[in-house]
Amino acid sequence: QVQLVESGGGLVQTGGSLRLSCAASGQTFYGYTMAWFRQAPGKDREFVASILWSGDNAYYADSVKGRFTISTTVSPVYLQVNSLIPKKTTIYYCTAKWGIGSINYNNFNYWGQGTHVTVYS
Repeated sequence: QVQLVESGGGLVQTGGSLRLSCAASGQTFYGYTMAWFRQAPGKDREFVASILWSGDNAYYADSVKGRFTISTTVSPVYLQVNSLIPKKTTIYYCTAKWGIGSINYNNFNYWGQGTHVTVYS
């Protein structure tokens, strides 16, 4: 049974940093794209960053380029989030899909339960 378990969320001040982790288990993820999405209250789930299981081809949403870094060494998959701006509690989700291509969230097969991030000013 595939499991993606996120951790590392919390309460952080404006401009602060967190390192989110996603532990993946239950099968081999060779050939998969791993990604992070986030969802704020009342908003759609949005893409944040993705990376191939091999650790190659990191790709970012424009809104986080230069501030967030996605990385992996097989497992876990990390998301370093820097220079955070004030937001209501946002849930960051780890997800996985076979192959490469579209980052539409409908194409991702496996999802974790999410980790909460709250940024205060």
